[in-house]
Amino acid sequence: MAERRFRRPAMLDMEEAEQIEGDIDPADRALIAHETAAAMVSQARASQDPQLVDRLVHLVDEEGIDTIAMLWSKAEPHTLPGSLWRLYMIREWVKHDGETVARSYHRGVHAAHVRHAIAGVEDPPGPEEVQRLADAILSGVYAGDLAVALERAGAFCRVVATGAAFEAESDEGHADARAHRTTLRAAQLLRTGEDLELNARMWREERLD
Repeated sequence: MAERRFRRPAMLDMEEAEQIEGDIDPADRALIAHETAAAMVSQARASQDPQLVDRLVHLVDEEGIDTIAMLWSKAEPHTLPGSLWRLYMIREWVKHDGETVARSYHRGVHAAHVRHAIAGVEDPPGPEEVQRLADAILSGVYAGDLAVALERAGAFCRVVATGAAFEAESDEGHADARAHRTTLRAAQLLRTGEDLELNARMWREERLD
């Protein structure tokens, strides 16, 4: 793929993180988001340095989710910073709630087996397996086929969303509040999966920046 010309551009769930406010002008925030995302991805891919890639995969572990949120949480979903924000949020969710994620993923596999194959989670899918996938996806962004990494993340979200939808059905009539939360989580994951899959196509068409 030809070199791209980019425009200068505590655990939270995505809705909570998007409420983080700062004193940066929205236009400046968009510029910073695009510029930092482009620099990180292009420099890592050009360097082919495994240690740099590892540091970027563990970026939130070092800098904290609030710092990443200030950079990218307001970015439009169909952009490079918007993609990175979603991938880091998936990794954080898996890291902090791996049992829940793995359970939902396991329940969704049989109804979404094609996307399970795309996601590439090891069988049987447990907390360690989904954590390894989250790390592998981010590694792919910085040192592999970025479109494939986005596709894997999108497929992963869709499988978990399918499982969460089944769980919401099971919860109905027993714990309405829990069923409602599970339904909202399934809808959010489905939307995130769709966004990431579209972004994979945009990257291949050199339209994701």
